[in-house]
Amino acid sequence: MSSSAQDAIPQLNLGSTFGALFIGVIFAAVLFGLTNVQVFIYLQAHKSVGITFLKLVVAWLWICDALHLAFTVYSVYYYLVVNYANLSALTEIVWSLRMQLVINVLIIPTVHFLYVHRIWKVSKGRSRVLPVIALCIVAALSSGVGIPLVWAQYQVSSFQGLIGIEWSTYLALGAATFVDILIASTLCYLLATSRTGFSSTDSFLTKLMCYIISTGCLTSVCSLSIIITCAVLPTTFVFIGLQFLVTKLYVNSFIAFLNARYYIQANPAVDSPQFYERHGVYHAELRIGASQDEECQKPREVPEDEVMHITQPIQAVMP
Repeated sequence: MSSSAQDAIPQLNLGSTFGALFIGVIFAAVLFGLTNVQVFIYLQAHKSVGITFLKLVVAWLWICDALHLAFTVYSVYYYLVVNYANLSALTEIVWSLRMQLVINVLIIPTVHFLYVHRIWKVSKGRSRVLPVIALCIVAALSSGVGIPLVWAQYQVSSFQGLIGIEWSTYLALGAATFVDILIASTLCYLLATSRTGFSSTDSFLTKLMCYIISTGCLTSVCSLSIIITCAVLPTTFVFIGLQFLVTKLYVNSFIAFLNARYYIQANPAVDSPQFYERHGVYHAELRIGASQDEECQKPREVPEDEVMHITQPIQAVMP
């Protein structure tokens, strides 16, 4: 038994250390179950179309999420089953616990860049400066800062060594929280300035903004909780157990964002011809054999780009 292990074992509290990891894995498994439901809903809603970019993205996130759960489950299994009563092994960081950090790097920046892609689509035809600024900030903070800091954590071989690099946890999660707030506020601003004057569409946009804020707050609150517990309880593994959850929340929040139309249950007439006919912006189609009187009774024709302007914010955010 090494001297570092001997120093750490007398202070080891299984309840606040590996017990916290065990509880974290349980909640992570629950969130992975929610991810499966989200993926099923998305695929069912888009089963009529072939393979698309977003379908590949959803599949990629699901695979990464499944690997993340597998690594965390094996980590807890390694400590509590394989090395049961082997206290010297409890001070070392198993390889699978390091690998879940790699999955974090794959998931969190990916989700951030996907949100930036949504910002670019919503601002299409309007401002080009805003998505460029958002992209630069996300690239600098999410990738330029987060990846090197996670790499510094990956190189630590013992739990005792984590105490010396607490700063990396603060900076990585602080940067992720700032990016979350930036993305949520940017999307809400673009949607708020995309109001059309139609009550149904504007009501839907308001609900969508509330949905974006709530999902963004969820990941931000979890990241801030990790920072607080790491600062207040540095000798426990509560912050590691919470870290198991933040990746799952990112995957769930983005796929739920894609499924927002299903959850919000907007008026189905918003995108239907009846909606535009009722508001006088329906682009009427010519029918073969229609009488001259029926043609005269049809609403006026409107350029297609005017019709697309009404639903562009919704279609851009939720394809």
